[in-house]
Amino acid sequence: MEQFKGQPRLPKFASPKRYDIRLKPDLTTCKFAGSVAIDLNIVSKTKFIVLNAADLSIQKETVSFTRKASSFYSRLVPGRTGPVLGSAPSSSSANLSLSPLAVLNCLWKWWQRLWTWFLSLPTLGEQLGTNVFEPCKVDLVEEDEILVLEFPETLPIGIGVLAIDFDGILNDKMKGFYRSTYEHNGEKKNMAVTQFEPVDARRCFPCWDEPACKATFKITLDVPSDLVALSNMPIVDEKMEGHVKTVFYQESPIMSTYLVAVVIGLFDYVEDHTSDGIKVRVYCQVGKQNQGKFALNVAVKTLELYREYFAVPYSLPKLDMIAVPDFAYGAMENYGLVTYRETALLYDEQHSAAANKQRVATVVTHELAHQWFGNLVTMEWWTHLWLNEGFATWVSYLANDCLFPEWKIWTQFLEEYTEGLRLDELAESHPIEVEINHASEIDEIFDAISYRKGASVIRMLQSYLGAECFQRSLASYIKRHACSNAKTEDLWAALEEGSGEPVNKLMNSWTKQKGYPVVSIKLKDDKLEFEQSQFLLSGSHGDGQWIVPITFCCGSYDVRQSLLLETKSASIDLQESGAWIKVNVDQTGFYRVKYDEDLQAELSYAIVNKMLSATDRFGILDDSFALCVARQQSLTSLLTLMAAYAEELDYTVLSNLISISCKIARIAADATPELTKYFKHFFVVLFQYSAKKLGWEAKEGESHLDAMLRGQILSALAEFGDESTLKEASRRFHAFLNDRSTPLLPPDIRRAAYVAVMQTVNASNRSGFESLLRVYRETDLSQEKTRVLGSLASCPDPNIILEVLNFLLSPEVRSQDAVFGLAVCREGRETTWNWLKANWEYISKTWGSGVLIRRFVSSIVSPFASFEKAKEVEDFFATRSKPSIARTLKQSIEQVNVNAHWVQSIQNEEHLAEVVKEMT
Repeated sequence: MEQFKGQPRLPKFASPKRYDIRLKPDLTTCKFAGSVAIDLNIVSKTKFIVLNAADLSIQKETVSFTRKASSFYSRLVPGRTGPVLGSAPSSSSANLSLSPLAVLNCLWKWWQRLWTWFLSLPTLGEQLGTNVFEPCKVDLVEEDEILVLEFPETLPIGIGVLAIDFDGILNDKMKGFYRSTYEHNGEKKNMAVTQFEPVDARRCFPCWDEPACKATFKITLDVPSDLVALSNMPIVDEKMEGHVKTVFYQESPIMSTYLVAVVIGLFDYVEDHTSDGIKVRVYCQVGKQNQGKFALNVAVKTLELYREYFAVPYSLPKLDMIAVPDFAYGAMENYGLVTYRETALLYDEQHSAAANKQRVATVVTHELAHQWFGNLVTMEWWTHLWLNEGFATWVSYLANDCLFPEWKIWTQFLEEYTEGLRLDELAESHPIEVEINHASEIDEIFDAISYRKGASVIRMLQSYLGAECFQRSLASYIKRHACSNAKTEDLWAALEEGSGEPVNKLMNSWTKQKGYPVVSIKLKDDKLEFEQSQFLLSGSHGDGQWIVPITFCCGSYDVRQSLLLETKSASIDLQESGAWIKVNVDQTGFYRVKYDEDLQAELSYAIVNKMLSATDRFGILDDSFALCVARQQSLTSLLTLMAAYAEELDYTVLSNLISISCKIARIAADATPELTKYFKHFFVVLFQYSAKKLGWEAKEGESHLDAMLRGQILSALAEFGDESTLKEASRRFHAFLNDRSTPLLPPDIRRAAYVAVMQTVNASNRSGFESLLRVYRETDLSQEKTRVLGSLASCPDPNIILEVLNFLLSPEVRSQDAVFGLAVCREGRETTWNWLKANWEYISKTWGSGVLIRRFVSSIVSPFASFEKAKEVEDFFATRSKPSIARTLKQSIEQVNVNAHWVQSIQNEEHLAEVVKEMT
């Protein structure tokens, strides 16, 4: 028994081929009964069967292993082309004239094979013995989530059927087989939902819960006759017996356990078909079906687009997408039955913002990409998770660029790119390919490295190899590994074969080590000099080295030059240097660039005079900000650069400028509180040009991007205390309270108005807070609820913040949504930290075994900026940490120390006060 404990993976002496699963959930008692019959191939001699199970009651008397009769006879009579005696001679070889010696040699080889086969046969006792084996021990090892079955005798090699009956709880943890709540005709009801990725199928039925253990699945459900019951495959039969119906589903193709799905409840749906006949449906709560039409349209077009791009059709007869009220992730790509948060699938024409529309399109295209990358071709182990998530992220942008070219989605991709950089510049980051030693570690790698860095290095590689070559190679990879598993090396092999480039050598430096380089640029005697070093936000020097695809332009985009930086440094002769030099053109490379002072000044001039693309303006700003945080560039220098963006109008660039401004305002308040009003005034002035261009009212025919930008600009101005913004927001908000359909407060600017209202709320002036709570309680639109929750925390009064935090833990807020209220303003940091400590036991119990617990830690800890607070956090969690938050906690504490060093650096800048005052 001990040999199986504490192991990262299950032993290999048995592998599943087919599951026959029957589940009977009780939505009143929130329990379920189930049985599973698993066709199992015993591949080596053993007295044990070890599989995964967790939170299940195993009915020990029902457990048995039955050898299939065909198992023995298939080995006894292997057939003319069987593996034991070998193939019969081909017709061509049979006509050859063989010498007597050759004949004897051939007969000798056949005799050797026959003797080997004879020795492998079961003993006579095994042949005549029982076909049913019952275990002498059945042990559920909870800490390792394994079920160990020990048998009194060695199990026969070959195929058999493992049968187990079990019972479980429909939990409220949003994983495994769980319950979600909804209202129908004013009555609260339960639905049953599954969420198995990464390792929670074992909470629904005993199984080999690893991606490489692919099998087919035959599912049967016993459910109340008035409910809709969905699974991965179409229904093939239903039988009614009183108030219960038994629903039989078509057997699935081969797939991993984490992709199995079941949803049971009351739903409406909208339906369409692809041009090749795939039935596509969007399911949602009764009465909300119109909100599913946009996602349905996106899904149908996306399936057709991917069919063409991957040169492989969608492999199932139907695709269902369903909105689930309680859902921990954004969505889950279950084969043929994709589950979503309501905010990620439903779009209301009247009450959803443009950002909500884009969110739906991005998530749908991401999940449908998984039907190829992940479902058809599956990672061999969680180390290769990025093959799923990085590719799905990248391909979703490719799809949205085709479907909605006016969104300029590849420019917006830089937001993903930056999130990847910002996590990977921490010493506590991890490689894209990360070793997983226990199931409890897997949740933590569903992060910006696997998704965003993964997508960014794919974009970098596509740019290097060329789009057409990359597409052809991907199609080849998918065909080669369809219905199977793959590792990162398999993808590199396909791309090498298709391109002739040394892809494996190039990419190993990006996937097998953490971090990324900063490339320092100098122009000296008509030579452009490049030097790489690992970039760390702490300011320390890392020892990483990469093969870096460098691109650059000099004074014009007409000619782009490139080189592959394979050593620490290199230089290139410049024929004509031009007015400016921009390295990493369009930010396709996953690295930062540090320019010398002269080159930086020329780029600032080019920004002011609108000579650079939006992607390059974004990159120059973001690199400068990171260098400032790492204390490689002064805040004074960064502010001077930011002033060059005063007439910026691009959505993605301005969005990042807003984010950076808010971070600077917070850190400056810690470093130089006496300058707080000057910093805020500087940022208000910085955004006046774009605010006046956009105004409060939507213009006829304005772009999708302008609609999204208006809300962000107004929210920022409200947080910086701009009086005219606060006053106008209050007027429009009160009009909205009187009439929820007023044109004065459309969805795109509601959050801005809510944030503005909360700026004036305090213990003696609570009306705005109470009005927002009323808006929250009266709406049934999830997007509106999350808008309100995200705004409440912006209040600067710590007493109100504490009320908001306690509201998050109340039954009025779904546990999936509580994290939206954690991004408190600077004035509420200490209150929020004390609240977290006081409620940690409850928070850990409620969210502690899922992905959301990490948000509580990072959102509350990371904004602090003192060494003392970092030590306090470390001491508090010394006895309270757990594997699911260990990496996040280290990263958050590192960020606090980075902030503290940054504060010290700002305090030591001699002329900062003069510069800030002069700029305002």
